[in-house]
Amino acid sequence: MPPPPGVEVVSVETAEEMRRAVLARIDRATVLVMAAAVADYRPTISAPSKMKKSGAPLTIELEPTADIVSEVTRRAAGVFVVGFAAETERMVERATDKLRAKRLDLIVANDVSQPGIGFGSDVNEVTLIDRTGAVTALPRLPKRVVADRVLDRVDTLRHPASGDPSA
Repeated sequence: MPPPPGVEVVSVETAEEMRRAVLARIDRATVLVMAAAVADYRPTISAPSKMKKSGAPLTIELEPTADIVSEVTRRAAGVFVVGFAAETERMVERATDKLRAKRLDLIVANDVSQPGIGFGSDVNEVTLIDRTGAVTALPRLPKRVVADRVLDRVDTLRHPASGDPSA
């Protein structure tokens, strides 16, 4: 699928490549939507070629990947940052904690243990939590509609109507 007009696409394969790409462009952004599911850990050692089976047990040591969204919120004042939280329990509580810890403006939380939504599906059921503490649960909707609702909330938070306590 071709990108929409005016959209720059930067292909990356690793979390570190994504980090570098985001940080190289963040100064030109007003809104950052961090929708990619980046791995939290990576192997400490990467084999340059296929590892042959030896019959002996193999242990792989993992190290944390960079927390891109936290780095952005520390460095890029004035950028509106949207994060995502894929949770399996206490979704709103954990997503709210993540919103605060990472200093996000908005977080989109979904319960990835629910069948038929999220990964591998054309529909999702999410909860939007914003920096004011407002929590908005969206019903099961096509992902395109969910994306529109997320962007509507971004617009409302960036350009609050006078007297709107949730903006």
